[in-house]
Amino acid sequence: DSAAGINGSFEVLESGVPVNWLLFTPAIVENSDFDLMIDTTEFKDGRQSLEFLVRQCSDLGEMGSPGIGKEYEATPGEAYKISFWIKNEESKYAIKIGGVSAFDGQYETITTSNDTYDTWRYFEYEYTMPREEKFNRLRFVLNILSKGHFWIDDIKIVGSDGKSVVPTSR
Repeated sequence: DSAAGINGSFEVLESGVPVNWLLFTPAIVENSDFDLMIDTTEFKDGRQSLEFLVRQCSDLGEMGSPGIGKEYEATPGEAYKISFWIKNEESKYAIKIGGVSAFDGQYETITTSNDTYDTWRYFEYEYTMPREEKFNRLRFVLNILSKGHFWIDDIKIVGSDGKSVVPTSR
């Protein structure tokens, strides 16, 4: 949904799930037991957040663990500011960002932790895309790597020109 943009506050839904995100759900994450939900009582921006209640999962990351991801149009060599809010109860999580092409990627783990945050905690990072022309997309990936209860809200990715990234159609 191009009108929803990044949908980083998970306000735009279709069939009960947020649009413009790849969702690593129980249907595709093997050997897992978790719920991925929209929470209308715990949120930082808008009227809801994305919630994971994980009873069992692998720590493989990407599509091997509960999570979300998305690629965005990006400019090689440009700096991007990534920000979001997290609440966490006992789960281990990792968030990666990277410049990608159709066949290659250069990722950085921007945060990984199993710290508990009883109240919303703000995170902000700067990531500079690789300068190679083939890296024309920016990929954001969040994975939950252990059992626990996790919320994320108000994800923003903004270029040095002050404009939000645009989701790719893939």
